[in-house]
Amino acid sequence: MGHPAVHAAANPEKPAVIMAGSGEIITYGALDARSNQCAHLFRALGLQHGDTVAFCLENCAEFFDLVWGAQRAGLVYVAISCRLTASEIDYILNDSGAKTLFASPYLGATLGQLDSPVKRYILGGEHSGWESYAAAVADLPTSPIADERAGTDMLYSSGTTGRPKGPRITHRHFLRRFYTHWINLGLNASSRYVCATPMYFGGGRTFTLSVLFSGGRVSLCAPPAEPQALAEHSEQ
Repeated sequence: MGHPAVHAAANPEKPAVIMAGSGEIITYGALDARSNQCAHLFRALGLQHGDTVAFCLENCAEFFDLVWGAQRAGLVYVAISCRLTASEIDYILNDSGAKTLFASPYLGATLGQLDSPVKRYILGGEHSGWESYAAAVADLPTSPIADERAGTDMLYSSGTTGRPKGPRITHRHFLRRFYTHWINLGLNASSRYVCATPMYFGGGRTFTLSVLFSGGRVSLCAPPAEPQALAEHSEQ
């Protein structure tokens, strides 16, 4: 078991992630290079160890670039449900202290309704006032940043007892979740996992990343209909 960079060095052509909808394959070598570019972007934005970033995305290939990029840059990352309203997303952004938000056109009209003053990047499309993630990382180095340090995530509750809460955890607790799955499930480089849940969901994300820590392969299912499409369908 080890960081995906270890598996990239040993077997760069091995598939790490397969997008079930499109058949796109992300090898461990590509995941390593792309996450390094993402880590360089974080540093270019002035983000340092312990700073917080937020991802509000459907299941997409770039989700892995961001997660591992944040983890390599020593950041705290918050995965926000893309089913939330603009006010709910704004609350988590402000409460977590996120300095940058990465989202996609999947959010539909919600993109233009956000009020939080964070810097914004959009993936897989364009939106007024948002910078292109693809353009931002295109020319960045694929080698590691000079000051790599392991980051962690911040899991927010659903808010059933009031406002959602997102406690900060140590990197030790972050890794403990992976080691628990690794030991209990016997994960190894031959492991295969089909993730049918949204990656912003803590359970599915932890299982997925545990398999990648083990050098296995993940098949990531495509997201359901866009929130806007669901809303229009419900009105019919």
